[in-house]
Amino acid sequence: MILMAKRKGKSRRRLGDWRESFVAGESQDALSDKEKFAPRSVKLPAGRAETAAENLDSLPKREGMVIGLFARGALVESEGQRLLCGIAKTFRASPDTSPLAVGDEVTVAITPPRHASGQQKDMTRADGMILFRAPRRTALSRPQPISGKRQDRYTTEVFEKVLAANMDAILIVASTRQPPLRHGLIDRLLIIAERGGLQPVLAINKIDLGDADEQVLEDFAHLNIKIFMVSAATKEGISSLKDALAAKRTVLAGQSGVGKSSLVNAIVPGAEAATGSVRLKDQRGRHTTSATKIYHLDGGMIVDTPGVREAGINLQASELPWFFPEFEPFAAQCKFRDCTHTHEPACAVRQAVEEGLLYSRRYESYLRILQTLEE
Repeated sequence: MILMAKRKGKSRRRLGDWRESFVAGESQDALSDKEKFAPRSVKLPAGRAETAAENLDSLPKREGMVIGLFARGALVESEGQRLLCGIAKTFRASPDTSPLAVGDEVTVAITPPRHASGQQKDMTRADGMILFRAPRRTALSRPQPISGKRQDRYTTEVFEKVLAANMDAILIVASTRQPPLRHGLIDRLLIIAERGGLQPVLAINKIDLGDADEQVLEDFAHLNIKIFMVSAATKEGISSLKDALAAKRTVLAGQSGVGKSSLVNAIVPGAEAATGSVRLKDQRGRHTTSATKIYHLDGGMIVDTPGVREAGINLQASELPWFFPEFEPFAAQCKFRDCTHTHEPACAVRQAVEEGLLYSRRYESYLRILQTLEE
């Protein structure tokens, strides 16, 4: 009974001490300074891969590229080998973005194999431990709400989920039919490509089912984007597209059902990427890519990400006009410097749309994206 009484009084004493400190005028900052928090770290859970007991600094190091991810670890390609790697306790990553992504260039400490009875290899140990990730040159990413213990209702920060890193180009795949071309999604992917520093390439697939809307193609052609009209079924246009992707790291993007996996099979012999059909009810594709896959091609590679139906954009509303470069010559003539090109008087951008100097479809897409950013 005495022990129970002590436990009850302990929480009350803590509350009383805090109140006394507050009444005495001790600042909240001073109180928080007494608490020390260890920096965030990525740890490998027990049972997945055992961390090396040796000092990692003394182990041989190799550079490699992340080609796959699993819970608290990664598959790394290095010197022609694939290494199942854990993550060292000393590894640090920014809390507002993915610690590792496919395409990341990493430094790995190679762990020596341990043998039982001098013969059998210990299969619970990782082939290496990831020590360091090089800065990313480019990144294809999308915002993702922070949840769980990392969630803070007093902050508006958005976690940036990196789908692929250090890519040279993004191949945006659309289709003429089944499902129909969604120019709004292409506009969003162009913004994501610009933010991530990737060169956009547009491939219009399924031309064997029908011609693409010439007006839509004209809208994108004036942006100096390479456009390829292809058919994964008949192989039409595949050779030209393959030449354009040679010696580049390219990531695929586009809604489900447009034929991304079929396109990979046509470009990369023996790829055997899984393909699916389109639901007749809503003309939407079925997700056939459940994890990121890499296909090597003529000194480069193609990274196939899971199908994207909605591309999120992490932007301030005031930044959006920068991603519509055709607005720039007219925006300089607007009456107000912070003109949103929506309702302001003497807006040169709206006037240019009315006079046919700017494509109305692109302007309407701008308004839809702006509305989502302001919500």
